[in-house]
Amino acid sequence: MVNSFQKYLLAFVLCVAADPVCFSIDTSTQIFDRQARSLSLRNPDSFIAPPVIRLGTEDHLLVNFDIIGDSHEYLRYRLLHCNADWQPSQLLEPEYTGGFNEGEITDYAYSSNTYVHYVNYNLEIPNEDMKPLVSGNYLLVVYPEGNHDSVILQQRFYVSENAVAIDGKVSGRTDRGFNTEFQQLEFAVDAAMTERINPYQDLVVTITQNNRPETMRELRHPLRVEGGSVVYSHMPELVFRAGNEYRRFETVRTDYPGMNVDSVKFGENNWHAWLMQDESRVEKDYNFDITQHGRFKIDEYSADDPDLGADYVTVHFTLDMPEVIGADVYIDGDFALHQFNDFNKMRFDHVRGLYTTEIPLKQGSYNYQYVIASKNKSADPSPIEGDKYETGNEYLVCVYLRKTGSRADRLIGTALIQQ
Repeated sequence: MVNSFQKYLLAFVLCVAADPVCFSIDTSTQIFDRQARSLSLRNPDSFIAPPVIRLGTEDHLLVNFDIIGDSHEYLRYRLLHCNADWQPSQLLEPEYTGGFNEGEITDYAYSSNTYVHYVNYNLEIPNEDMKPLVSGNYLLVVYPEGNHDSVILQQRFYVSENAVAIDGKVSGRTDRGFNTEFQQLEFAVDAAMTERINPYQDLVVTITQNNRPETMRELRHPLRVEGGSVVYSHMPELVFRAGNEYRRFETVRTDYPGMNVDSVKFGENNWHAWLMQDESRVEKDYNFDITQHGRFKIDEYSADDPDLGADYVTVHFTLDMPEVIGADVYIDGDFALHQFNDFNKMRFDHVRGLYTTEIPLKQGSYNYQYVIASKNKSADPSPIEGDKYETGNEYLVCVYLRKTGSRADRLIGTALIQQ
């Protein structure tokens, strides 16, 4: 990946001029600096709300992250406007931000009473210096002052016109069986609220399950149109593997083990937490559990401000299952940004006959699951977690307007549909 916002734009513009489909960049949410941790994007009004800003309203999102160390860095940020496929649109920066597309992150504070020292950074979007002017997909890029080529992290979010209503449901009754390992969506878009469009040509719809990028589906045509209602139903792209409820653990305290924690101990300059040993759930019956759909929440029971008072705890995971040949096992969840690398990769212990790993995580409440990934296939939790039609999943539906000749996709509506 090219770690530079300016290189993104320069390469994209030059390539599009020669061939509009030749260039693709990685715009996924991820961290590039090993010292940066705990990246989150919060809706201050709702913990479970998707990262969507309604254009023309007072909506805002809070970006929060830490950088391990004792001194703060001077950080700056920019925005990149993207189409439905998360590739850069052809809009120029002044067209989607207005003015100079660069801001400074000035809200930072040092950790308090923690063994692991860090600086916590906060950024509100939109703000006085940076305000998206048009709808669509956006990528926030953070880098050190004076060094555009060294991107620290990047974070996706959405800006919606909220111009169409979306109504739908999820069911275990699917075109691939009744109450098996699948779930199926059906929904309708009330397009009568926007300008005159051709629903069979001008609309692009994406659906993502539990904020996992690898699950995103794209629909170019509806099943039918009934008056002003555009109906999406009984289409292969609307059938998803059901998955299973996320596993959970809590490290809000270090004086005794929390939820799913077997033991805690101080050593090597910080706290350690050993989770209860996990195993495959493929053959187990469905067990209802209140889920955060993969999210995590920073918390420390005695801190006035957990963002500054929560410490970093080395969390030890063990998964009792045979070694997978030809693929790797990872721990997935929002805390891992749905990336699969050495940070969350498990190692097979041939002596003990199980998988283990240790991950430094800030104190709080976490959702996680185990996935299998190989070079040629996307990450798949099904071989370890199983698929239960009763699972409480959430599906983010985004409706884009893509008219012939336009230089960018407009996001005209979003909806979070839950099982």
